[in-house]
Amino acid sequence: MKVQPRVVLDTNVVLSALVFAHGRLAPLRLAWQQARCHPLVSRVTTTELMRALTYPKFKLTTDEQQELLADYLPHCTAVRMPATPPRTPECRDPYGVPFLQLALAGRADYLVTGDRDLLALARQFARPIVTADQFLIELGSKR
Repeated sequence: MKVQPRVVLDTNVVLSALVFAHGRLAPLRLAWQQARCHPLVSRVTTTELMRALTYPKFKLTTDEQQELLADYLPHCTAVRMPATPPRTPECRDPYGVPFLQLALAGRADYLVTGDRDLLALARQFARPIVTADQFLIELGSKR
């Protein structure tokens, strides 16, 4: 694995790492904090994350939402999407398309997701699509 791989983390992966600080994806949060990976974001993916943090099920105050964003976004590189976004394989989930486009436009080393619709595209996509567990194993092997 290259040093500090460029990764696109889907919203659910980021939420799991941020909201459940002692959950199974806590090592991912530590990885971006320690610059062992470099997350990429776009306007669309950042907006989706901000929206998801407001879900009532998380019971987060506005201050808590801002604190979580402050623990993630400074570690990210914003990718400006081209006027004509990159072509991607057809995805059953239209909400997955911005993550595919970001992975291509940002030249990501990995797209990390738990979304079955995105994982189903792994063989036909130009960038590796892996689960968070697979990505953490890759990061662990780098140490």
